[in-house]
Amino acid sequence: MSSTEPRRTALDALHRSLGATMTDFAGWDMPLRYGSERDEHNAVRTRAGLFDLSHMGEITVTGPQATQLLDHALVGNIGTVKPGRARYTMICREDGGILDDLIVYRLEDTGAGSPHAGTPHAGSPHYMVVANASNAQVVLDALVERSAGFDAEVRDDRDAYALLAVQGPESPGILRSLTDADLDNLKYYAGLPGTVAGVPALIARTGYTGEDGFELFVKPEHAVGLWQALTGAGEGAGLVPCGLSCRDTLRLEAGMPLYGNELSTSLTPFDAGFGRVVKFEKEGDFVGRAALAEAAARAERTPPRALVGLVAEGRRVPRAGYAVVAGGEVIGEVTSGAPSPTLGRPIAMAYVDVAHAAPGTEGVGVDVRGSHEPYEVVALPFYKRQK
Repeated sequence: MSSTEPRRTALDALHRSLGATMTDFAGWDMPLRYGSERDEHNAVRTRAGLFDLSHMGEITVTGPQATQLLDHALVGNIGTVKPGRARYTMICREDGGILDDLIVYRLEDTGAGSPHAGTPHAGSPHYMVVANASNAQVVLDALVERSAGFDAEVRDDRDAYALLAVQGPESPGILRSLTDADLDNLKYYAGLPGTVAGVPALIARTGYTGEDGFELFVKPEHAVGLWQALTGAGEGAGLVPCGLSCRDTLRLEAGMPLYGNELSTSLTPFDAGFGRVVKFEKEGDFVGRAALAEAAARAERTPPRALVGLVAEGRRVPRAGYAVVAGGEVIGEVTSGAPSPTLGRPIAMAYVDVAHAAPGTEGVGVDVRGSHEPYEVVALPFYKRQK
């Protein structure tokens, strides 16, 4: 295989048999859509959708000082994450720029839920760090480099997992029919080992769609059988296979950031409006602490641009990089934009000057190919599910 040929997940042949339109995403050949991306989007909002997310990057961190390593390497307070729970956090450069946003799972200390359960540090803290596909190697390299001096092991487990996600209001019922795991007590941002359709899995509940749902980490050889079991269980509930295209519109409606759009190395968490993930109160030093303290003080003195929602008054769709304007001046930039199937109008997330960031601010537009289209400034998220 040439170095330029994209990687394929364990479900690749199945996607093609379903007629998926495939696309190169972060070096992976991934399903973009199976039919209508609007129909897939609406299925997740009203029923359920099934996703292949096996391109995400799983990195295992174990050993007696695994917790101390992650507290040093990441901006969050990993020491407060209890077994069975997960934490949204970020990894930053020394200058405070965001390398990636991550979910860190603390598994049972014996390593339950991992294909390598119980080895080689049984009884030690055991974490799974999930990075974005585009940044997985960067995050792995940074964790390996930052592990120097810690009694901990950083292991690349990207090939050890396939990752399926079932999302939408019908997802609890669909999954409940295939597992005896205690889903009712599985909290948001938690994970537990269990068996789904006879397959050992780590069952997580984090989501990236704005809906309830579950992520299933399994061995790659179990992925096809699990997909087919979920498809069968969801047949009467309206479950459909979903691609990356609707995943993007779902997360946009839910106001969730995407690395490379809302997050980048040119922004600190404070610049991006995510200063809350930086925990200065944790013990010990961590990479980027000094720069992030300066960024926090700077944000307090002179608030940076704020991340806002924009809803179009017309039909023209804003795209990343388009200028946001007011009074003939550029006041910001669109980071993500798309038609919203739920709202029925184009929407965007954008960083704008704080003077124009309040919901309802008048006179704001987006420069769409030379035409200043009017937009309403709204608070994020655009969509919030009824619980």
